[in-house]
Amino acid sequence: MKIGILGATGAVGRQMLECIEERQLPVEELRVFASERSKGKKLPFAGQELTLEVVSQERLNGLDYVLGAVSNSLSKEYRPLVEKSGAVYIDNSSAFRQEDGVPLVVPEINGQDALDHHGVIANPNCSTAITLMALAPIAKLSPIKAINACTYQAVSGAGMGGISELKDEVTALTKGESVEAKVFPAQIAFNVIADIGSPLENGYTTEEMKMQNEGRKILHLPDLLVTCTCVRVPVYRSHSIAVTVVTEEPVSVEAAENAIAAFDGDLLVTDHTPTPLENSDKDIVQVGRLRRDLTNPNGLTLWCTGDQIRKGAATNAVQIMEYLENNK
Repeated sequence: MKIGILGATGAVGRQMLECIEERQLPVEELRVFASERSKGKKLPFAGQELTLEVVSQERLNGLDYVLGAVSNSLSKEYRPLVEKSGAVYIDNSSAFRQEDGVPLVVPEINGQDALDHHGVIANPNCSTAITLMALAPIAKLSPIKAINACTYQAVSGAGMGGISELKDEVTALTKGESVEAKVFPAQIAFNVIADIGSPLENGYTTEEMKMQNEGRKILHLPDLLVTCTCVRVPVYRSHSIAVTVVTEEPVSVEAAENAIAAFDGDLLVTDHTPTPLENSDKDIVQVGRLRRDLTNPNGLTLWCTGDQIRKGAATNAVQIMEYLENNK
């Protein structure tokens, strides 16, 4: 496999490198790309050092896969170059998720969709991926009609800058110093901010609507209804989601737990409540606190956690690449 990584110096790009090494993929060549200011610097990989390059058509040519960990604007800029190279582009941005003909894939849920690609495959939003990993086993028991979710999203969702801002604020505040928010709209240390994404006319944000728009595509449920509130919390990595799901037919707590326990990539936790801290730097999604929804006889409520940088981003992209390789 000849692989390229766009945005290799960011949190997701670095995690992609780690995932490829951990999973011992048969890599013949690995090219890492970043901005001009990083050109020539080194990144460790499998006991070696990779030299960072700037993106060019020449250096994209000859690759089998390109993993994207860059902004929407850069992804749109690089896409034609990747397509011209003949590589499969697995993109972590939201630029192409709703585009017809571009599969939006969580391999454990709809891996088959990846095989019907036309050169580009999209990685879903981190909270969407983690939430749907918890709900997909229930959807197999009875189709999902509606989801009501509240996300508790780690600062890693805002990249390395979000992680640094939380660290800096905690340090400053414990010293009695004042802080000025730059990455987030308000101080994040010792605080929560229900403001992620850009506001829309319906009162929700772009981040909140991703759960519905992407959920419909991944689960093949075009009429799925979702109400979502996205909250930034002072956690370094791993998102948590409180979810109430309504199915066409009633699903018992026991049946849902059995389905989740048997689902690849999920870990049912019954002896305590899963926390984002314990699930950091892991690929699994932990699911717990399953109980009946007291407002709807067809409803179930649960809590789930998943590492935003891993299953919510880097690992999922690498898994898509593995799925394609294994199904050639």
